[in-house]
Amino acid sequence: MRSPLPVSVFIIAQDEADRIGRTIESLSGWVDEIIVVDSGSRDGTDEVARSLGARVLHNDWPGYGQQKRFGEEQCRNQWLLNLDADEEVTPELAAEIQEMFATGAHQKADGWRIMIRDVYAHEDQPASWAYGYHQIRLYDRTKGRFADSSVHDTVRPVEGAKIKSLDGIIAHRSIRSLDFQVGKYNRYSNMQVADMEARGRRLPRWRLLTEFPAGFFKAYFLRRYRRYGWWGLILAINYAHARFLRVAKAYERELRARKD
Repeated sequence: MRSPLPVSVFIIAQDEADRIGRTIESLSGWVDEIIVVDSGSRDGTDEVARSLGARVLHNDWPGYGQQKRFGEEQCRNQWLLNLDADEEVTPELAAEIQEMFATGAHQKADGWRIMIRDVYAHEDQPASWAYGYHQIRLYDRTKGRFADSSVHDTVRPVEGAKIKSLDGIIAHRSIRSLDFQVGKYNRYSNMQVADMEARGRRLPRWRLLTEFPAGFFKAYFLRRYRRYGWWGLILAINYAHARFLRVAKAYERELRARKD
């Protein structure tokens, strides 16, 4: 059996007791340390994480990017792997990373993009057509940091850093239920509007007409939600509504500001 890799994994979490076990178990035995940054769970997330060998720290919620930067600072290794509490490393990705460190191939880049694909509660693994996106999740901490943003949580590599992609994927269980999804995008749209206001950005009013149909088209056809049948129709409508809600809330804020 190989020794654990000199890699620190950090995970931000709040009220994730039902999901974080999968995340930690997908890492057990092959990374040097697993750190969970909890922002005030009341469902036993910290107990679950500790029982599986993770080191749990508390930090009040400052925003997505800032919380991940806090997580980076707690790690003892130069190479970091970031996961969210609703994600898990697939066996194929775990084997790929281990082989890469065994041969020294990880040094061929300063950061590695990984495909993150959606998997739903009624599925065991992501469908071959599942929507996915690449993000830098495995990286040399001296060559990149997470963005200091309350909304955006992406690694910003230093100028000249070399970035490559891995073949394996991260499974993303982002939706516990439709009720959970609606609450999530409602909260997230509030943060988006606050972030736009802080940056002085305004959305044109004509987007109230176009945001929903454009969002539906993007989700149903470009993200291939249509491949899921009726479930895909539901996902596309919810995505379109989330996009519309952001524009509607921005306009509502303008109306309130004008009145005040």
